[in-house]
Amino acid sequence: MTASDRPSIPMSDLKLNRRNVLTGLVAMAAPIAVPGVSYAQAKLAPPHVINAGKLVMSINPTLPPLQYVDDKGALQGMRVELGNEIAKKLGLIPEYIRIEFAAMVPGLAAKRWDMINTGIFWTEERSKLMYMVPYERAAISFMVSKGNPLNINKWEDLAGRSVAVELGGIEEKRTREVDEMLKKDGKKGLEIRTFNNFSEAFQALRAKQVDAATSIDATAMYWQTRGDFTRAVSGLFPQIASFAFADKTLADAVVVALNDLRKEGVYDKLFDTYGVLKIEESTFAIKGSGPA
Repeated sequence: MTASDRPSIPMSDLKLNRRNVLTGLVAMAAPIAVPGVSYAQAKLAPPHVINAGKLVMSINPTLPPLQYVDDKGALQGMRVELGNEIAKKLGLIPEYIRIEFAAMVPGLAAKRWDMINTGIFWTEERSKLMYMVPYERAAISFMVSKGNPLNINKWEDLAGRSVAVELGGIEEKRTREVDEMLKKDGKKGLEIRTFNNFSEAFQALRAKQVDAATSIDATAMYWQTRGDFTRAVSGLFPQIASFAFADKTLADAVVVALNDLRKEGVYDKLFDTYGVLKIEESTFAIKGSGPA
């Protein structure tokens, strides 16, 4: 799946390098609050959230229908709606920072936001850097030009093809794994072209600068339904998407909120509406040890 993994950066390196990473990216990120919503009394306050009365979430809104910006400039999508419901349960106003994926983990460590809400995939290494709460299942797809003129029907058909993908995410990692799988099978590998975000990667496919683009299944189906692209290969490398936190008290509170939303039927209804796969576990919980 929106999906995303170079080897995770050790926390010591994040502390050393985060200023350089964030200077260019976070400086351009504008916080976006959700207006006109009434909330109960806040259940958390600083230092468990960075701003009193708010839940600040990082998001990269380039993965419709999960997270995207509509033609009026408003944030939309399943993950946005779920984030809003969680904030409401916590008595906090949701606020979103639009930022490239590469800055999200350093930004969390630097307390630029309370929570990563972009479908970050769970890995053992990441779970030692942050408190991660799985909430969604997703797999990887390869999209091609509308009508599939190159007749790509399985991952082996990608041999020798150029593929666009967002830099630094699990999608890039999985694309590189397919490259290695092809080479191991005696076939020509991929020509992998990385972009700052999915919008740029999809635009490269639209302009026929590449033969395919990697995304998560739900996004690939969205673009196919719109008639922009064809989802040629899907269901590869299924795994778990998570929310991520630097503060354990906040992570625990979100776990309670998610379990309440599931009991109330909100979680199931939202996921069914968007056709997104739910986690297999009956209850939500932090997975992994969290920061040492």
